[in-house]
Amino acid sequence: MERTLVILKPSAIERSLVGEVVKRIEQKGLIICGMKMMQLDEKILREHYAHLVEKPFFPMLVASMTVCPVIVMCLEGKDVVEVFRSMTGSTNGRKAAPGTLRGDFCVSGQQNIVHASDSVENAKIEIARFFKPDELFDFKPRNIRSIYADDEI
Repeated sequence: MERTLVILKPSAIERSLVGEVVKRIEQKGLIICGMKMMQLDEKILREHYAHLVEKPFFPMLVASMTVCPVIVMCLEGKDVVEVFRSMTGSTNGRKAAPGTLRGDFCVSGQQNIVHASDSVENAKIEIARFFKPDELFDFKPRNIRSIYADDEI
């Protein structure tokens, strides 16, 4: 099984959407193997969004991501990067399909409630950026055979 990083952004925290997002993660059958609240700063955002640092909107991104703490999660599951990104929807909430997190809960390209790793390789890098090894737990819920077939575990 693979892992992915999820960040519940300030727009999710301030709008009290944490429970709804976690509920959907759990209902889908994804395993939360790490979760914590933290305050991001410009240093970690420059590293995390290195591909966007030169964009004119980067200062606005930093401002929006530091307005309050975020919740970072490590999820585990079969094809979890692809599964969670499909749950997330398009970056711009106005274009995200109904039924996705962004399609149901946002109308902005920037205040889009959640970050999701875009590849297995980037997920490994991002998880290591936000979690120490002892903050992640390797466990299988008791109902794992109700979520996956035996050959998928």
